[in-house]
Amino acid sequence: MSFAHFLDRRRSAVSALALGMAIAASPIYAKEVTWDDIVNDAETPENVLMYGFGPKAQRFSQMEHINVDNVERLKPAWQFSFGDEKQRGQETQPVVFDGKIYLTASYSRMFALDSATGEKIWDYSHRLPDDIRPCCDVVNRGPAIYGDKVFFGTLDANLVALNKDNGEVAWNENFDDHKAGYTMTGAPTIIKDQKTGTVMLIHGNSGDEFGALGKLYARNPDTGEELWMRPLVEGHLGRKDGKQSTPTGDPEAPSWPEGDYKDTGKAEAWTHGGGAPWQSASFDVSTNTIVIGAGNPAPWNTWMRTGKSGNPSDYDSLYTSGQAYVEPSTGELVGFYQHTPNDAWDFSGNNEIILFDFEKDGKTIKAGAHADRNGYFFLTDTQKLAERGGEINKPTALLAAYPFVDNITWADGYDLETGKPNEVEGQRPPQIAEGKDRGESIEVSPPFLGGKNWNPMSYSPDTGLFYIPANNWKEDYWTENVQYKKGAAYLGQGFRIHKMYDDHVGTLRAMDPATGEIVWKHNEKLPLWAGTMATAGNLVFTGTSDGYFKAFNAKTGEELWRYNTGSGVVGVPITWEQDGDQYVGIATGYGGAVPLWGGDLADLTKPVSQGGSFIAFKIPEWAQES
Repeated sequence: MSFAHFLDRRRSAVSALALGMAIAASPIYAKEVTWDDIVNDAETPENVLMYGFGPKAQRFSQMEHINVDNVERLKPAWQFSFGDEKQRGQETQPVVFDGKIYLTASYSRMFALDSATGEKIWDYSHRLPDDIRPCCDVVNRGPAIYGDKVFFGTLDANLVALNKDNGEVAWNENFDDHKAGYTMTGAPTIIKDQKTGTVMLIHGNSGDEFGALGKLYARNPDTGEELWMRPLVEGHLGRKDGKQSTPTGDPEAPSWPEGDYKDTGKAEAWTHGGGAPWQSASFDVSTNTIVIGAGNPAPWNTWMRTGKSGNPSDYDSLYTSGQAYVEPSTGELVGFYQHTPNDAWDFSGNNEIILFDFEKDGKTIKAGAHADRNGYFFLTDTQKLAERGGEINKPTALLAAYPFVDNITWADGYDLETGKPNEVEGQRPPQIAEGKDRGESIEVSPPFLGGKNWNPMSYSPDTGLFYIPANNWKEDYWTENVQYKKGAAYLGQGFRIHKMYDDHVGTLRAMDPATGEIVWKHNEKLPLWAGTMATAGNLVFTGTSDGYFKAFNAKTGEELWRYNTGSGVVGVPITWEQDGDQYVGIATGYGGAVPLWGGDLADLTKPVSQGGSFIAFKIPEWAQES
């Protein structure tokens, strides 16, 4: 072989190797997220692929490298600023896959970062119109991930899919009119219909406070095409494959007149909207059921939704302020339990439903746990709710209803036979008397911001406890006249929130679901508005409105570690494994509903600094044990 021929072959081999390396590094050949990855999210510490760490939404990590014995050594590993003047509330829960972390930020932004260093890989800023109408700050609670795409909702009622490797827009679908108050702040959810094998992207909308109609959507994650749309208010019509489908609550109806809804003859929520599923869904793989909370009816003024009898107790305002069970093949509502019938207090029902195995009388029950804004912690038999075949709002699925905040005034418990609350007379804001401009003011607890709001609790299978970020507060409440006007607030009630105690508002509680016992609690001066996370290291993490990220002993509640982030924390913590190390991360940046709607509590939070960043922590090598 000549030397020249040898060089030619050498050059060819080097070129082939370089080409192979380039192909391997190319985004075209990058790893993709599968349904198997997602359904096993809770068992794969290197990934965080769902809002809630898996379809059951338990927010529990099996990692224990960081634990009660060494958490005090936790230090910042890196910090990423969201930048520019777009601050406000940072309520995101990021996702992590293949060495990258994807997180959303205020004003409909998303970032992709190197999860080991925090270096920015790409960013996307959605072009928002000037007339967006978010009720409760310009927040976004996180993305979903599947295949080669990440997905998130925007404040102008769009759902956007981005290539996860380069941030390019794959598709962008508008789902309703933002000028009418429709928007999206919750994280979408990936599910797989066990009947058909179809992977779906599930999302809802926000906008109850503007009289927007709550709708749940299923989409093709590859194209954004709508597969079905199901309204969560009685009488409204849905769509399947682009065609009109049966109304909510009437799955046997063979046909329906053209139009948006059926006139049920009752002055209920369907005439105005409400019922928005603005939080993220759980997914029960065993029963093939989407489980999601439905929002408050609209308007808040219960007398405007009450029919001819004039008695609010005669009307439920279905299907609002409760938990909905939806069949993924058709979008039909197959089960429903209502936490607050004919809701007069904006208690809503959107808070997460955590799926878990509940041991009772020697039996294992597939159960759902839900800490509601109305101050009660609900345990429901999810299998019964999912297998009713269209029999809606049967009460027998209620297993327990425990108070988890102090001094609840609107109800003194629940009847487990009927599933209904034992309402306290005089706690619905009274009608406006003739000749008056507003109704008589009454004091109610919890206020409409709730015993717990959107910020998700967590569950530890190790301790058997739920960790609930709760608040003790109260409000003055009165009825006002209101008429629907597109894009305007549609409440019909006035309010002013006050402190209940001088020394604290927020209380982190650990609850035993078997007894309703509060095993331990930890008080905070300001409202708690961040989510919680439990780990196998016997730890619970959460953030506080005065700027601290904290870790607690999961069994005793002892505060073990804190870090001052520089701004109020209203995000959701995550943890992941990176190169053999356990990282913990949290978004910081104060905002959300409290400084906008919180009355005296808004005044209390005025000193809190604005911010916008994500901080990742780990135990540095020099602090690790040999």
